[in-house]
Amino acid sequence: MKVFDLTMPIDSRTPVFPGSPKQEIRQISTIKENGWNETRIAFNSHFSTHVDAPFHMIENGKKLSDFPIDSFVGDAVVIDARNQRRIEPSLDEVMPGDIVFFYTGHSEKAYSAGFYKNNPEITKKTADALIAKKIKAVGLDSYSADNEPYEAHKLLFRRGILIVENLVNLAPLNGKRFVCCILPLKVMDADGAPCRVIGML
Repeated sequence: MKVFDLTMPIDSRTPVFPGSPKQEIRQISTIKENGWNETRIAFNSHFSTHVDAPFHMIENGKKLSDFPIDSFVGDAVVIDARNQRRIEPSLDEVMPGDIVFFYTGHSEKAYSAGFYKNNPEITKKTADALIAKKIKAVGLDSYSADNEPYEAHKLLFRRGILIVENLVNLAPLNGKRFVCCILPLKVMDADGAPCRVIGML
C-alpha cells in the first residue's frame, strides 16, 4: 500500500484568503526556560487544506459535527481538470458515494502572487452532475470551488456534500481510484476546519 499526503503544510508561508487575518505561529515555551517546548497556533477555520460544511454558506446548514465520521472516509477518484478555467470534465468514472477530487494544478501557485487570481471553478453543470451521482464529498487543489455568488458551493451544500479546498499533491493519484481519509479538527458546531487528507493506493 502507498500512502499519499494531500495536505498543504501549515507554517508562516501558508497563504491566507485576501482580507483574512494572517496565521499566528509563536513559541510560548522552550525547554531551556520552561522545561518543554510549546507553540501557540491561531488561524481561521478555512485555512490551509480544509473542509467546508454547509453551514459555511447556508444559514441552517449542517455543521461539521453533524456529519458522522464515515462521511470523511471512502472510495475516491482524482479527475484531471488541468487547463479548465471552468471545471466540466467527464464524470463517467464517478460512482455513488465517492469522494471526487479535481486535479487542476492551481496549488502549484500557492506561494506566488498569482494564487488568488483566475482560479478554476466548478460550474453549476458539474455541481448538478455530482449531485446526480450522489457523491459524499468533492475537492480540488485550489483555494475555492468557485467564486461569488458561490452557486456551486450552495448547490452542493444543500445536498449535504462536503467541499475540500487547498489540496496538494494530486498528480500521483490522477486518474486513479483509491481510499481517502479527510480528517478535520473536531471543532464542534464548525462551519469548516483545517484537515489532514491522505490517499491510500
